[in-house]
Amino acid sequence: MEPEATFTFLDYSYATSPIPDREDAPSQVPFTAVLLPILYTVVFLTGVLGNLVLIGALHFKRGSRRLIDIFIINLAASDFIFLITLPLWVDKEASLGLWRTGSFLCKGSSYLISVNMHCSVFLLTCMSIDRYLAIMCPVASRRFRRRDCAYGVCAIIWFISCLLGLPTLLSRELTLIDDKLQCAEKEATSTKLTWALVALIFTFFAPLLSIVTCYCCITRKLCAHYHRSGQHTRKLRKSIKIISIVVIAFVCSWLPFNIFKLMAIVAKLQKGFYISSAILQLGMQVSGPLAFTNSCVNPFIYYIFDSYIHRAIVHCLCPCLKNSDVGSGTETSESHLTKAFSHFVHTEDFARRRKRSVSL
Repeated sequence: MEPEATFTFLDYSYATSPIPDREDAPSQVPFTAVLLPILYTVVFLTGVLGNLVLIGALHFKRGSRRLIDIFIINLAASDFIFLITLPLWVDKEASLGLWRTGSFLCKGSSYLISVNMHCSVFLLTCMSIDRYLAIMCPVASRRFRRRDCAYGVCAIIWFISCLLGLPTLLSRELTLIDDKLQCAEKEATSTKLTWALVALIFTFFAPLLSIVTCYCCITRKLCAHYHRSGQHTRKLRKSIKIISIVVIAFVCSWLPFNIFKLMAIVAKLQKGFYISSAILQLGMQVSGPLAFTNSCVNPFIYYIFDSYIHRAIVHCLCPCLKNSDVGSGTETSESHLTKAFSHFVHTEDFARRRKRSVSL
């Protein structure tokens, strides 16, 4: 009797591709048996420490907190919740796919990973929209860009993310595959595959398009500001570097896996679209850990490139230091960028209105 087709849970995915037959499956290699446990351990240790320090530094920082820090704290909390599940997957990879920690942790950890995926994507989208509004529509966005609105948006994001994680919670279970208990989903029906496709489009590719669009508009304005004002200040150059690095880190971490996930769903829905299940398996094994690493890199990006967060973390770790020891400037690159663009937009609008009045 042929075993039921399943797909072992590797990362933020629905079961969409069968595991290759035993005789066609490649033998276990150090990548899965040795390298992945080492990688996950490094990600766990650095990510937990980095996100805890980031949360503590921003939460206990003296003085007023920036609006975007509310989103950064929630993003760090989401990453931290995901990271505490990594030891389970270290054990799973070290034991060659055998799940030894029970059904409850299989369902629970898979659910937390799914919630983290949705929460991270939505928070990053809101952060990009917030920056877009602050820079491009500084006056009109004042009534929306308030602390109570930011807290409300974060609460809604957590609620929606918890709902979107329910299918994973309900369908994930311990399944006997090749005489091994594995944390997997059974073969998906066409209805479930259709839902997975729609969910993937609206929870990843649409937010990704929004993020890239917002930052492209900001970058275009920055280039226009450079061209018209002739000013190439260090802070503005640093701001565009932060924008580029955040977007590149997000795309590099999430896009490869979700492309393989999309291909797997389409291959199951469209019989004419054929791709080897072994290729999909290998693609997810390589791109899945890459998505895992995104949860530990954000604190380092903000620490290195955001002077406000850099000072907050330094003061959190070394409270005896004075402002003069780590830089006394209170204006961050982001606030400088916002002010520069606000002035640029106001000047541009004034020139446009003046030109219109002259033509009349």
